Amino acid sequence: MTEPERQPDIWGDDPEEIDASAVVAELEAVAPAAARRWHDHPALVPFKAIGRFIRRSGKRIAVTVAGTVVLLVGIAGLALPILPGWALIFVGLGILATEYMWARRLLMKAKDVAQAAADKTLRRKSARTKREADPTTSVDAD
Repeated sequence: MTEPERQPDIWGDDPEEIDASAVVAELEAVAPAAARRWHDHPALVPFKAIGRFIRRSGKRIAVTVAGTVVLLVGIAGLALPILPGWALIFVGLGILATEYMWARRLLMKAKDVAQAAADKTLRRKSARTKREADPTTSVDAD
């Protein structure tokens, strides 16, 4: 039995493969630098991909690293008496809030809690000074 003839119109309109050897040889003669590109070397592809990622996301990577380091130093500062722990935590969240919405929300919540604590402290302090100034006046303290 003979092999049936290939009928390209049955399988769709895929173009026939063309030998590109002549075009590649001509390109190498015209532009020799174009013959050795990075994509010709599969071992370099992962490094190129990482490089492109860092170039595109460099700011976000830098903010993430810097914010995380400051945040971790702030957490360590809670246990160590020489570092201002809470201040560094707020600074670290401020750095991370420039790129991440979760950090922005957490920072806003922390600011609200800190403001409420400051208001409560100031109310108590003002009530104490009023009581000391006029001992006959009764002022309710929280």
